[in-house]
Amino acid sequence: MFSFKKILLSLIIISFSSSSFSARIKDLASVQGVRSNQLVGYGLVVGLPGTGERSSKFTEQAFATMLRNFGINIPAGQKLNIKNVAPVAITAELEAFAKRGQKIDITVSAIGEAKSLRGGELLQTFLKGVDGNVYALAQGSLVVGGLGAEGADGSKVVINTPTVGRISNGAIIEREILSPFASGDSITFNLHQSDFTTAKRLADTINNLVGPNTASMLDATSVKVLAPRDISQRVSYLSTLENLTFEPARSTAKVIVNSRTGTIVIGQDVKLLPTAITHGGISVTVSENREVSQPNAFAGGNTEVIDNSTINITQEDSRMFKFDTGVSLNDLVRAVNEVGLAPGDLMAILEALKQAGALQGELIII
Repeated sequence: MFSFKKILLSLIIISFSSSSFSARIKDLASVQGVRSNQLVGYGLVVGLPGTGERSSKFTEQAFATMLRNFGINIPAGQKLNIKNVAPVAITAELEAFAKRGQKIDITVSAIGEAKSLRGGELLQTFLKGVDGNVYALAQGSLVVGGLGAEGADGSKVVINTPTVGRISNGAIIEREILSPFASGDSITFNLHQSDFTTAKRLADTINNLVGPNTASMLDATSVKVLAPRDISQRVSYLSTLENLTFEPARSTAKVIVNSRTGTIVIGQDVKLLPTAITHGGISVTVSENREVSQPNAFAGGNTEVIDNSTINITQEDSRMFKFDTGVSLNDLVRAVNEVGLAPGDLMAILEALKQAGALQGELIII
């Protein structure tokens, strides 16, 4: 068994002296168990200038329940006029190691027919986790970036989203979430992108600096690292490890095509097999000209509108490209650009290359 204190000292010295690697561990991986948790709640926003809920049963029920908690009972069957109140959903994220008494930001969104939350005040609301426990209390004045205006004739203008607002530090944490970070004899790094080579290089980097068998690969995503049990030593130990740098593996060869925007991203390792490409298109233009047929004064006919259609077909010149083994797609893109083809034409070429088996890489169309 080795001393973690000596390891920490050697790691600090070596980590500051190394600068030839390209990425830190903390930029490529996260510690297992150190994560945020989502919170959600249902509440009421009051003080709206007539832009709140028109009429809904669940809003009236929530409003009546709130008044009942303050000892105010509404007679049965009485209809409430609550245009200055809006039911809302509150969402927030509770970061790892957040402590009781700290504050977090919240997002408030209307869930009914409210037109705007501008100028509203969120009443005290419970924020619960997926386990049903209350972890925070939310309350405060909303900041709404959207704006809406409506005329008497039904015309309206909406800028951004007036039914969603935020409250900075709008919730106080009331319950802490236990983290497994302090338990066990090891910590586990999970890569953001699974890759066997990157996981091996991460483990080798730690083993080369700390000692053999300190880090071991569990799979293409996870690397298990021995760690001290003392929490203060573990924090210092992890602080040093996550700042170690190494060179991650290059990702698999991919071509990503966004058919909606025409965006094409080509990976560095994408290659072409020997192939010849020809691409040409036919442009069809249809124009409609409406003419008026006017008979003579004594002809006794009727004035009519006649449709006159003109169809023009233009065939573009087809260009052929020939590539040898191992040519990158950069050469293909350069040749396509020289001819002046559009991104849509390049998409068609890439799809044809993939179907022909000449594209060495994964073609992803989104």
